[in-house]
Amino acid sequence: MPSCAPKVLLVANWDWVIYNFRLPLARALRAHGYEVVLVFPFGKFLERIRAEGFRCIPWSLDRGSLNPLQDGRALWQLVRIYQEERPHIVHHFTIKPNLYGSLAARWGSLNHRGSIRPTAINTFEGLGFMFSDHLKARLLRWGLIPFLRYALHRPNTWTVFLNEQDRAFFLRRGWVPAHRSTVIVSTGVDIQRFRPAGGGPVGKGSEGPLTVLMAGRLLWDKGVGEFVQAARILRQKGLRVRLRLIGSPDPGNPACVPEAQVRAWAREGLIEWLGHREDMPELLREAHVAVLPSYHEGVPRFLLEAAATGLPLVATDIEGCRAVVRPGENGFLVPVRDAQALAEAIERLAQDPALREQMGRASRAIAIQEFDEQKILAQWLTLYQQIRTEVGTS
Repeated sequence: MPSCAPKVLLVANWDWVIYNFRLPLARALRAHGYEVVLVFPFGKFLERIRAEGFRCIPWSLDRGSLNPLQDGRALWQLVRIYQEERPHIVHHFTIKPNLYGSLAARWGSLNHRGSIRPTAINTFEGLGFMFSDHLKARLLRWGLIPFLRYALHRPNTWTVFLNEQDRAFFLRRGWVPAHRSTVIVSTGVDIQRFRPAGGGPVGKGSEGPLTVLMAGRLLWDKGVGEFVQAARILRQKGLRVRLRLIGSPDPGNPACVPEAQVRAWAREGLIEWLGHREDMPELLREAHVAVLPSYHEGVPRFLLEAAATGLPLVATDIEGCRAVVRPGENGFLVPVRDAQALAEAIERLAQDPALREQMGRASRAIAIQEFDEQKILAQWLTLYQQIRTEVGTS
C-alpha cells in the first residue's frame, strides 16, 4: 500500500462485530485506495478476519466491564495505538469504541501531516443495552454520558445512526451536533448471497410443517422469551409449526439468556436450537417466515437477510424493524413484549400460503430497492469522501 494512501482504522468491541458486519466496508475502502487497519479484542474470529488480508491490532477491551481502572487501561491503549498508527480517519462501532475512540482521537498525537488530528466517525447501531432500564445500564449512563457528549462534540467528529429515531433521541439531549450527524440506514445485505431458492422471487421454505426462524444473540431484549412463549401458545392451539432459534448466548451482556434455559426449552420441544451457524442463506431458504421480537434495534441484519431471501416478516413495532417491515405489505408488526400478538401473526401466516407468497415477493423487492449492500456501501464511501474534502485529507 503506498504511503500516501489515507489510513483508516476500523475499531470495534468484539471480533464478531468485525467479522459479521464490517468486512464489506473494509473491503470497499481498500478497493477505493484506503489503507485499512482493524482494531478489536482478538477472539475466535481472528483468523477468518486475517484471511481477508487485513492487518489486525489487538485491543484489550472488556465490553461488559464496569471497572473504571480496566476501562481506563483500554482507553490509554487506544491512545497509544492512534499515536503509533497516525491514521487519517478512525471509525468506531458500538458504545465503548465510540466513547474511548473519540477521546483517544482527541488526546492522541497529530497525524503524519503534523497539522490535524484524525477525524472520528462514530456509528451507533441502535440504542442497545446501555439505553435500557437495566440497573447496570443506568449506572453506565450515569458515568459515561457526560464523557460521551464531550467526545461527540469535538471538532472533526461525525456520528452516524442507523435510523432517524435514534438520531433524534441524541439531538434532543444535545449529545451530538446536528451538522455532523447523519443516518445511513443499515449495513446492507448481499442480495446475491441471500436470495430465494432457485433464484425465484419468493422464499418457498422446506417441505413439511411451517418453519419459523429467529436469529440473533440470545438476549432477553432480543425477544427470545417472547419467541418461546409464542411457541407455547401455538402448541396449545394445536398448530403444526416448527420454531427454530439460531444464535449463541452472549455472557458479556447482562441481558444474556442462560444456555441452560435455552437447552431446557429445546428439551421441552418448544423450539429447535441450532446454536451459532455460518450457513444462514441455506437456513433462511428452508424457512417460511422470519421473526424478530426485539425490544430495540438499529436496522436488524437478520430481517434484511430474510427479506432478501423472499420471506414474510414478523417483528416488533420499533424504529429499526419498521425500516424493513411494512405492515400488510411484507409482514406484520406487533407490540414489544407481546407474545400473544406474535403468536397470532405467525398463525395468520401459517394459515394463508397465498399471503406468505405475496409478502415474500414484497420483501425481496424492498431488499433490492432499498438495502442492496452495494448501495449502502456507496453511501459510506460518499461520507468518507465528504469528510476528506472538508478536512483537507489528500
